[in-house]
Amino acid sequence: MPRFNLFRKIILFIFLMLIPILGLYWYSNQTTTHVLSDELSQSNTNQLVFFQNQVNNQIDLLASWPNLLLHDPDISSFRDLYLDERYLKLDEINLIKKIQTKLSIQESSSNWRSNLSIYSPSLNRVVTDNDAGFYSHKELKEKIAPGWQVIPGNEGDSWDYQFVWYSVSPYTANTSGQFHTVIKVEFDSRNIQDMLDRIKSDGRGDPFYYKPDTGIIYNRSADQEIIRHMITQLEQDPMTAPSESRVKEVNGKTYAVSMAVSETTGWVLIDYLPLSDIMEPIVISNRLFYITVGALLLMSCLAAYLLYSRVQVPIKQLIHVFRRLQAGDYTVRMNETGHNEFSFLATRFNHMVEQIQELFERVYLEKIHVREAKLKQLQSQINPHFFYNCFSFITSMAKLKKFEAVIAMSHNLSRYFRYTTRQERELVPLSHEIEFVTHYLQIQQMRMKRLEYRIRVDEDADKLQIPPLVIQPLVENAVLHGIEPRSGHGEIAITFRIERTMAYIQVDDNGIGMNAAEREMLEQQLTRPMDENMGCGVWNVYQRMRLRFGEEAGVYYDASPEGGVRAVLYWPLSGCTAESGRKQEVGKDEYLTG
Repeated sequence: MPRFNLFRKIILFIFLMLIPILGLYWYSNQTTTHVLSDELSQSNTNQLVFFQNQVNNQIDLLASWPNLLLHDPDISSFRDLYLDERYLKLDEINLIKKIQTKLSIQESSSNWRSNLSIYSPSLNRVVTDNDAGFYSHKELKEKIAPGWQVIPGNEGDSWDYQFVWYSVSPYTANTSGQFHTVIKVEFDSRNIQDMLDRIKSDGRGDPFYYKPDTGIIYNRSADQEIIRHMITQLEQDPMTAPSESRVKEVNGKTYAVSMAVSETTGWVLIDYLPLSDIMEPIVISNRLFYITVGALLLMSCLAAYLLYSRVQVPIKQLIHVFRRLQAGDYTVRMNETGHNEFSFLATRFNHMVEQIQELFERVYLEKIHVREAKLKQLQSQINPHFFYNCFSFITSMAKLKKFEAVIAMSHNLSRYFRYTTRQERELVPLSHEIEFVTHYLQIQQMRMKRLEYRIRVDEDADKLQIPPLVIQPLVENAVLHGIEPRSGHGEIAITFRIERTMAYIQVDDNGIGMNAAEREMLEQQLTRPMDENMGCGVWNVYQRMRLRFGEEAGVYYDASPEGGVRAVLYWPLSGCTAESGRKQEVGKDEYLTG
């Protein structure tokens, strides 16, 4: 789990502080929006109901005119007239004119444009406010029906629908068909359009009238496409109350729809308001609030970053350099930036570390010089130890007059001298050591014809560099103490391998071998100071490897599958450097035998 530094804690605190604020604001905003939407829908519905009542009152007023006119004395007289001739007499004409005047006055008493017509079956005439003519009794009888009748307008008419109301006298004539007087009241939809235009001018709505299976009465500036889509959705969900309010989505926009049914005509007054336009001030307020919160959050993050960069970063840098200093890196320095308390602290810290580094460098250089002197002393002990054996062999061969062996030994010995006298480096390529060990084994083969050897190098091990003269003492011990005391065929196997982070050189022989106790005692001698009773070759290698690679390096002994002893030299790869730029004499996974 990552650790929370100061910067993360400040940012987390800011977010935790803003979360309840945003939550409360969101809840308040949602509550306000719902309440406003409900109140707006209710207000619009109430307005429609009020407007619908005005229309109903006006229509009811028009429907009441025939009842008033039927009781007028002049109209009663007109009902009882019977013509003896085709043409009207003067008294009859004056009566008709009086009736026309009354009809005109009655029509003028209303704000709506309407027409009154009186039918007299006895005279077979119809009287309006400006005309008196004949009519067809059969056609009139077919048109008479109870209630308001809606007649669609013809093409070219200035109105869409005509509303007609018939009143007959006597009332029983509706069923018998024998009526004395018929009064017709009619008006067209332009009157309703005027009222729709008036209510639209007072708000943002788009009111219209709709009656299923009859049609639509638009206001004069209506968006007919939206209204048609609106009606399509409303038909799928019929009304269940005299007035309702709903929310509908048309063409991707949300509308608040209010409806009120006319009990007089059965027409539904519908109005819709775009919620996006109504809620726009709230949306703008929300946007400003969120922008403000975002700006505050940004400024808070900026302040937190300044605090982080001015305080937390120097502290982290100080912790980092202290850890490197603890790991022994005295070259580490703090960056001196700015002119504050941390820059002063960095300056004083750098001065302190510089003094410590100088002190440690002096002590470390002295330690290195002592170590190099000891390594060179140990390495120099290898040379005479081997030289003594070689010169002893040359002497023996000369006494036996085996001059070819003397010559071969001299050649191999000269190569050995060249290798040792020019060897000033602390690490040498593995191929050089292989070549050197090969010369040694060739010398030993001159002494013992029964001796054979194999050298195997892995691909990765072949690229290592190792300290000089660390393999030959192991091989020499295998030859002198393992192969030489044993009669019969002798075999030496040298293997180089890498396992994970460790490198291994193992030397196997099929000599006389040692038991586990002897091997353990031999390993213990390597860790003790050298005395006169122990050989210096392997002890020298052990001490040099320890000085070079530390306690992870060393030598141990084990039983060899060949039947003798296996001596294993091991060290960590972290102390080695890879050889590059040349090919080894022994290739990948190949054997060098002799």
